[in-house]
Amino acid sequence: MKAQIITIGDELLIGQTLNSNASFIGKTLTDFEIEVLKQVVIGDDEHAILSEFETAWKNFDLVIVTGGLGPTHDDITCATVAKFFNSDLEKNIEVLKDIKERFARLNRTMALVNETQAMVPKIASVIRNYYGTAPGLWIEQDNKIMAVMPGVPYEMKKMMTNYIIPKLSGKMTASVTVTKRLTLLTTGIAESTLFAKFGDMDEFLQGAKLAFLPSQFGVKLRLTVTEVNEEAAFNKLNELEQKIRSFAGRYIYGKDEDELAEVVGNLLKERGLTLAVAESCTGGNICSMLTDFSGSSKFLERGVVVYSNAAKVELLNVDEDAITTYGAVSKEVAQEMAEGIKAISGTDIGLSITGILGPTGGSDQKPVGTVFIGICDQNGCTVHKLNFGDDRILNKQRASQAALDIVRKNILGIPLDA
Repeated sequence: MKAQIITIGDELLIGQTLNSNASFIGKTLTDFEIEVLKQVVIGDDEHAILSEFETAWKNFDLVIVTGGLGPTHDDITCATVAKFFNSDLEKNIEVLKDIKERFARLNRTMALVNETQAMVPKIASVIRNYYGTAPGLWIEQDNKIMAVMPGVPYEMKKMMTNYIIPKLSGKMTASVTVTKRLTLLTTGIAESTLFAKFGDMDEFLQGAKLAFLPSQFGVKLRLTVTEVNEEAAFNKLNELEQKIRSFAGRYIYGKDEDELAEVVGNLLKERGLTLAVAESCTGGNICSMLTDFSGSSKFLERGVVVYSNAAKVELLNVDEDAITTYGAVSKEVAQEMAEGIKAISGTDIGLSITGILGPTGGSDQKPVGTVFIGICDQNGCTVHKLNFGDDRILNKQRASQAALDIVRKNILGIPLDA
């Protein structure tokens, strides 16, 4: 089954709203072995929507549409769908009941305009919306399917998961092949450097596919294999994963949807280790990342933000002379911060970070993007100097990621880069 995704809304075109719906739908359909060949964003314009509907309906088996189902004058998707299929709109009593019950449940007065959301094309089967007021639409004609969902991400995701995918499962024909995918997550290595480790790519992959997906946090390696059955696909995927790990394993922190902070937290919990963090330039971001996941109280003893020199001295017993001599952003101060936080907290590991995130504050010796990360455990202390770019927020994110990866490598006994 080949599919196109159409997302509708002026706010998407002008960049006011991030188009997360297309990403979610694309991944969900792909995981379900439906081939997504095209994505299009259209404004709230009837002519443009009708034109794209015509192209999509002609070329694809499945058309997924989101957005423009609200109650206001610029929400024209439902009426445009009716026009495309030459279908009248009719009031759906179940939908109207759902809308009224939702407003009553929230103890709100329903505006008259909300009743227009109960007007749906006769040709469509209604997809009940239990999380909002706009119903979805399911239309089958000429062995093709159009599914229309609200643009509100939470509502769309529920509808996609609870209705669209189960409905599609009954339409899928058995495939003569099996496709399996795996994404390995790396950090701390550039895309070009990672690519060079593979050598002859065709010889390495032997018919499989590999995509390099870089971001500010690292490079994702998405493997795709297609074989005659489940066992063959699983074996091929496992074989390729092990090959990649043989030369890039130190940079791989997880798979698929793993988050580095959760991976680090799980390692700490599994080994019964505790951690304390002293942050300067990242302003508490590392602790925030760690506490995004349940169970962080089992390993995170404390975190302190020591942004000023006085705070470093007062809270961590950093030597004032070290700050004067070497600067707050230095190997020496980073080490004293890590030693200090470990000492006052009594944890197994002390982590520190100090740096110049920019856009001001740099020098020839220490340009913007210079960061020192210190880590102390029962074997002693080490400090690692890293150099990022000149974007403050990006530097903050990358520095936090690097610090967590240093903790990961420390726990696993992986040699750290100089």
